[in-house]
Amino acid sequence: MTDEGGAPGAFELMVMMRALNVESDRFAERFAARHGLHRTDLNALVVILDAARAGTPLTPGGLGAALNLSPPATTALIDRLEQAGHVERRRSATDRRKVEVTLNEQAARLARRFFAPLGRHLTEVIETFTDEERQVIGRFLDLGIKATAAARAETAS
Repeated sequence: MTDEGGAPGAFELMVMMRALNVESDRFAERFAARHGLHRTDLNALVVILDAARAGTPLTPGGLGAALNLSPPATTALIDRLEQAGHVERRRSATDRRKVEVTLNEQAARLARRFFAPLGRHLTEVIETFTDEERQVIGRFLDLGIKATAAARAETAS
């Protein structure tokens, strides 16, 4: 149902978000299938990429925590990604006792090339909105992410 102004109601927006998530997953799964990756592998690459983009070193423990994996499962995951040539384990530049997981440049190039059409199409859509509309969308996405994380935490017990 829409409200008086024709805007979608909460239920319709949630249905649309679910459809966007499904389409996004389908797109990401195509990349995963082409490169022999499991869904957890793909999620790990996203976590590693986001950490690199933020300039935050990522340890195996940090990766495991981000993906809710046990230490043995994290080791197996990193081994798989390393054997496939997607990531490398490197000693920290600031603390040689620590190991960090980094995305291999070849994997980054593959991802950029594959995801470029999605980025282009979404950018075209985003650019159709005014600054004020993008502020609302940004606030909605931020609060939606927080609400989803809260629901995940609530169902963890």
